Order: sequence, then C-alpha cells, then structure tokens
Amino acid sequence: MNFLKTIEEQIGTWSVPEIIGDIPHGDMPGDKVEIGQSHIEKSAVIFPALLPLLRDAMSASASGRAVVSVYGGSGVGKSEIASLITYYLNKIGVGAYTLSGDNYPRRIPVHNDAERLGIYRTEGIHNMIANEAYSTKNAEVLKELWISEKDADPAMQAEYPWLKLYQDGGRTGLEQFLGSSREQNFDELNLIIRRFRNGGDSMWLKRMGRTDIDLWYEEIDFRSIGVLVIEWTHGNNAELRGIDIPIYLHSTPEETREHRRARGRDGKTDSAFTTVVLEVEQELLASQAHTAKLIVSKSGKILSWDEYKQMMESGGQTK
Repeated sequence: MNFLKTIEEQIGTWSVPEIIGDIPHGDMPGDKVEIGQSHIEKSAVIFPALLPLLRDAMSASASGRAVVSVYGGSGVGKSEIASLITYYLNKIGVGAYTLSGDNYPRRIPVHNDAERLGIYRTEGIHNMIANEAYSTKNAEVLKELWISEKDADPAMQAEYPWLKLYQDGGRTGLEQFLGSSREQNFDELNLIIRRFRNGGDSMWLKRMGRTDIDLWYEEIDFRSIGVLVIEWTHGNNAELRGIDIPIYLHSTPEETREHRRARGRDGKTDSAFTTVVLEVEQELLASQAHTAKLIVSKSGKILSWDEYKQMMESGGQTK
C-alpha cells in the first residue's frame, strides 16, 4: 500500500485527535504502559515534526515503508510515546505497528540482570588484582558488601579506599557489555527490519517474559503496515541497521529511576548497582545522540544538536 500521499496531506495540517478507547501498545508481554497527559502533550509536539521525515523516508524506500525508533533511558516514556505515534498514524490512515526491542536480549531478563551483576563484580575484582589491591581480608569485606548490596555505593570508598578500584573496574565492565551484541540480539532484529523494508507480508515476532518458559513467537500480518515503530533503549545503536528516523527521548538517570519506580520495572530501583547501570546507559545514549533525527527534552521541547550539546555541558538537566 502507498501511504505517501496520506503523509503529505497531513504535513502542516495535522491536529491532535481525540483519544478514544484503549491505545494498543508494544508487544512486550506484561509491560505496563500508562499514557498520561504529559505523554500526549509530548507526542503532539513530536508527531508534526515526524511527518516530513516520514515523507522523505517513504519516498526513498522501494517498498514505500519506513522504520522509526523511539529510544532513551529505561522508563523515560518510550513505550507511551511509541504507542501514541502508532495510534496517530493509524488514525490518519497509515498502518503502523509498535515493536518492543525488549523482546530481543540474549537472555531472559532475570538472567541478564544476573549477567550484568556478575560482570560488574568480576571485572571489579580483576581491576583490584591488576593494581595489587586484592587480598583475603578485602575479599571478606567485599563478600559482606555483596550481601548488603553496597559494593557499588561510592560512599563506601570513605571506609574502604581500595573499593574505588573495584568500582572503576566494574563500571568499565558494564560499559563494554551494556548495549553490545553480547547483551542484545541485534542480528535477529536486523533481519526483521530488513524483511519489513523489503516488503515482507508477515513475520514471526518474538515474545519474552521474565521466566525461562515465557518465550514464544507470534505471526504478525504486515500487509497493511507502512511504518514500523521500534521502542527500545538501544534504538539508535550502531549495531542496529535500517532505522530511518531515530527519535531520542532524553532524560537523566534520576528521571529514569523515577519512571522505573512508577512502572515497577524491577524490585531494586534504588540500589547503588541500578544507579550505576542507569548512569552507564545514559552515557551510551548521549554518545549516540548526534545521529538522532529528533532529540526531545523531558518537557517535550525538540532540541537541535547544538542545543542538546549546550544542555549536556550545563549538567544534562532537561528543561
């Protein structure tokens, strides 16, 4: 189907439609998507800016299709914004589908969380050994810190100065793992994107819960779909291919932690280790921002690259 004319007609004329009934959201099983007024207001700013970008992408596509990614830190509102974009596209007569990238890690969430923690602790010890700071005594202290879940807390360095070596090594380990092909199955998602862009009629898409047996595939009909909307933290990763329009929803680690707490993403939202993960994740996203087609602040303002750089230089707080 050719949706290009519909997109062209909406540029400069689109207005926010009344939202009636439930809005279909991404395909991550059990994900809690709670669309509020702030999401509606933000999406109403994003969507008109997205339309000309979609026109250009569809015009350049042999199949007349386009792929959009909505990405940002954990809990920043990706699911809600992606759901609204898909809703608005369907309302104007352009078929759209929201795909959750969270279905495509190498491991189920509980195992991936354990892998992250294991890497942090192992690489932390390796850095201590490399700097001759590891000892039987310090190993006993580390064990107690593991039990109390304070080994990633920088405040503990005041009592145990050698802990900085451990935390620096652990952080480096996370920087090399988070968002890499060791953690995420980019190959499977790249295949889906390629098939969609080539005009594929249907595909089997992965569904993943939080246990070993919560894994299955569902066949999705794409014959009437012109835009694939991928909502995912890693939606602008260099290893993800075929994204026409990456949309970056910026936030700080503190803001994403609040969102995670509200959505019940995990039971240890306030732990020191989770804080490190969110900080490393945010640094990775910031390093990718220069290739985003739209950068959106927490308040819903679309930022130029220069405005984004100035904001980051002033501390990264959204406005």
